Amino acid sequence: MRNFPAFIRSFKCPSTSFIILCNGFSVIVKKFAYSSMVVMNSAKQGTSVWNSVIQNYLRCGKLDDARRVFDETPSPDVYLYTMMIAGYSRNDRLYEALQLFYKMPVRDVVSWNSMMKGCLDCGNLDIARKIFYEMPERNVISWTTIINGFLQFGRIEMAEVLFHKMPSKDTAAWNSMIFGYCSHNRINDALRFFKRMPFRNVISWTTMISGMDQQGNTDKALFLFRQMLDSGMIPTSSTFCCVLTASAKISAFNQGVQLHAHLIKLGYVFDAFVSTSLITFYANCEKIENCSKIFQENLHINVVMWTALLTGYGLNNKHEDALDVFYNMIKVGILPNQSTFTSALNSCSGLEALDSGKEIHGRAIKLGLDEDVFVSNSLVVMYSKCGNIHDATTVFNNMSSRNIVSWNSIIVGSAQHGCGVLALEFFDRMVNAKVQPDGITFVGLLTACSHARMLDKGREFFDLLTRDASIEVKSEHYACMVDILGRSGKLEEAEEFIKIMPVKANSMVWLALLSACRVHHNLEVAKRAAQHVFDLEPHSSAGYTLLSNLYASAGKWNDVSHIRWMMKHRGIVKQPGYSWVTLKGSKHRFVCGDRSHPLNDKIYQKLDLLGAKLKELGHVPDQSFALHDVEDEQKEVMLSFHSERLAIGFALVSTVEGSTIRVMKNLRVCGDCHSAIKLISKIVGREIIVRDSSRFHHFRDGNCSCGDQW
Repeated sequence: MRNFPAFIRSFKCPSTSFIILCNGFSVIVKKFAYSSMVVMNSAKQGTSVWNSVIQNYLRCGKLDDARRVFDETPSPDVYLYTMMIAGYSRNDRLYEALQLFYKMPVRDVVSWNSMMKGCLDCGNLDIARKIFYEMPERNVISWTTIINGFLQFGRIEMAEVLFHKMPSKDTAAWNSMIFGYCSHNRINDALRFFKRMPFRNVISWTTMISGMDQQGNTDKALFLFRQMLDSGMIPTSSTFCCVLTASAKISAFNQGVQLHAHLIKLGYVFDAFVSTSLITFYANCEKIENCSKIFQENLHINVVMWTALLTGYGLNNKHEDALDVFYNMIKVGILPNQSTFTSALNSCSGLEALDSGKEIHGRAIKLGLDEDVFVSNSLVVMYSKCGNIHDATTVFNNMSSRNIVSWNSIIVGSAQHGCGVLALEFFDRMVNAKVQPDGITFVGLLTACSHARMLDKGREFFDLLTRDASIEVKSEHYACMVDILGRSGKLEEAEEFIKIMPVKANSMVWLALLSACRVHHNLEVAKRAAQHVFDLEPHSSAGYTLLSNLYASAGKWNDVSHIRWMMKHRGIVKQPGYSWVTLKGSKHRFVCGDRSHPLNDKIYQKLDLLGAKLKELGHVPDQSFALHDVEDEQKEVMLSFHSERLAIGFALVSTVEGSTIRVMKNLRVCGDCHSAIKLISKIVGREIIVRDSSRFHHFRDGNCSCGDQW
């Protein structure tokens, strides 16, 4: 029994097994502590036992049990008081910590410092400052702690005043100032202090390198690292992590490889944080095979490393592999954290894998991580991109806290689904919540106005944007405004708007105008817009394809042939149109007239049946969307088996009756298919959601959410 406190003390962290021990042996510990105090003759031995018992209760988070033992302790010393105060502070129970502090019969500088730090940890700068000024004596830790407090709360000027008043300054105090400046985007002040330091240690260099990189001065950060090596300072694993992060940002592959070799020589390569940084570095350099190799070679694989590999696969568009990593880590018993869920949900978005997204959402709920703001943001994006704006809205409305990304995600998502009024309602709520909009917010608002044909609102938002000096007006904002004007039939005004733009229009702006000309069949404006696109991006197929389609719909087959000759002569290949459906984790892809799918016979049988019912309902194929100079009967056949219809046919024969069908398409849905799918949704009694290159279309009961204006 005499060794029992030492046994408890051997646990260095409150792991699961340790917490079970605390729960299972709590009665034994209490009895042992009591009996030990009775039999021990030495006061010193008794204090040691009480300290051990209280310390281990605090490690388990059992503050009330620790306090009960503390109250039973005869004549607790300063160390015991300080231990209890720190325990209360760590658990955000500042009032009880202060009560105990002021009850202390004797206070030393350590207890004063501990109480001051506890106030700062609990977010109360005013009481921390009061305690600092009440201290009968202060050491360098006292000064550094209160300076850190002012820096933590953004009170830079007050921190500077106190720093200059310090009777003696050690390197830690200088480092605190540098870190505070870097944390508040004052990198020049940080560098000024760094250069003035009488002595720099490895923390000084690492803090400055990290600060430089985080403020966008990555090249300077790497130059500083070279200066550090030249000075003879030996980097730590933390330094290498910072440098690898900087190298990853600018994809400095050669430098990263050299660092990797250096890490192997120094023996840091198996450090968990270094290995994680290496995985992230190689992922950013698109060397995903290196990421996998480092992961497999590591002896201490933890959640951070799993998450780094998962994220790396996602960055390299290997989303299936990313989700495999997620499910494998679950199998081996590694619990995902917020970052893991965020990366996994982003891969679900990349795959439009709604079923997988829902499953991962369920796992996040079980672990209590669904309310994390970053996880919730990823859920909003995932549901929106997978065609489920209803669940995206539900997740958003249930969020307990939101940031600018949250608001932007739901506004952009609503806009892409054609829910213009809903997007504007969210913006009103955003303003009422006193959240400052940014450039992405206005892209979402302008897109919403474009898809909903809200010309006046679009003008209003663009005017608001240009009057906000804090937001840079970018090409995408101008393209959105051109799109709003174009969709509203104001083609000449849109062209004039482009001419008076304060910046030179890029191809995206002219393509927005050209696309509007396709909708309104304006060949004259289209020719001028297309020429600008050809000049800006001579090897892009988009401008040629839009103009060719416009000529084809007007029956100008000679012009179509000329465009196709130009494309062939210049080596330009048209992007092939295709549609796909994701079902049970597998992506089923279709091209026009495709007959290669295993369910080919059932798909065509279903489409033939639907074709007959479409004719009964009076649907007449719009042959202007058959973009080839062939006989009318052949045009009708071609239209009937466009890729989106094949995808819908597959979904109809592969899913449960009444369930929603979700189809993705890489190009704009054609007008004839749009008309046909409206009627198909009525015939089969199911909602059909089609996402094309422009937006989502929700077909239900013979109608589309776009109001036939897309």
